[in-house]
Amino acid sequence: MKKILSKIAAVLLSAAAAMAFAAPVVDPLPSWNDTASRRAIVEFVEKVTHEASPNYVPAPERIATFDNDGTLWAEQPMYFQAFFIVDRIKALAPKHPEWTTQEPFASVLKGDMKAALAGGEKALLEMVMATHAGMSTAEFEQIVKDWIATAKHPKTGRPFTEMVYQPMLELLAYLRANGFKTYIVSGGGIEFMRPWTEKVYGVPPEQVIGSSIKTKYEIRDGKPVLVRLPEINFIDDKAGKPVGINQQIGRRPIAAFGNSDGDLQMLQWTTAGAGPRFALIVHHTDAEREWAYDRKSHIGKLDKALDEAQARGWTVVDMRRDWKTVFAAPTKQ
Repeated sequence: MKKILSKIAAVLLSAAAAMAFAAPVVDPLPSWNDTASRRAIVEFVEKVTHEASPNYVPAPERIATFDNDGTLWAEQPMYFQAFFIVDRIKALAPKHPEWTTQEPFASVLKGDMKAALAGGEKALLEMVMATHAGMSTAEFEQIVKDWIATAKHPKTGRPFTEMVYQPMLELLAYLRANGFKTYIVSGGGIEFMRPWTEKVYGVPPEQVIGSSIKTKYEIRDGKPVLVRLPEINFIDDKAGKPVGINQQIGRRPIAAFGNSDGDLQMLQWTTAGAGPRFALIVHHTDAEREWAYDRKSHIGKLDKALDEAQARGWTVVDMRRDWKTVFAAPTKQ
């Protein structure tokens, strides 16, 4: 009897082993077509993570930085933080009757963003300071959380947090599964992004680098708070991106991902380091499923960076050709 049981056990173990051996390999990038872009990503990850590879990079040095607007989520017809600014101006308008005649606020309240932005950087700065300063950091965080939970894109009607690119979500997860630490390096407001990036991208707030305004320590109602001041602290765009990375990470990335000329310096600085390096640009070529734009766009202009990518052999993702799916599936309520 014991011999029979032993034989049965051996057969079952063999069958289990065979089933495990035959189990299909899960594709970490299912929304990517099998094109040169996907192959370049996989080849880079494999060569820097296999210990026997001459290009092996220890896990602590596997730093990957991602732009946000136009790279991880959409940015048309205007940056999503601009929609937040507009909604904040409308919400605060009852407390500011002077805004009905004062530009750029009057134009915003009339729904004329072109006129509101005609004042250039000065007008934009006025709107940012009026809507982003004067409260504590905790109060601002809650304002952002409340807005991001309900605000929807004007064209698609989807929550802004569903206007994220499914292939890029997979790429973030794939890199982390292979020992990379992923950071967001964006020209957007750091405290606008931090309240929701972990839930949406799996990137915790301490791994978010962005533009910021100054803060001041105060005691309010007997409690210590940080108050947001109407003064620019740091602009994390263009040449500011490598500076921000160096200040907050302290390591040069070995991989960087962007979509516009605003990311060029980050890509240049990343690829200038020693050892294996990887740079990728998301090229918006899909007018049917998203938007098609590059050199002449007023949002996410891709001109010099596209030329440099082609000259230096960086990976350029053709959204229409390389992605099976663009946006993440709707969240179940």
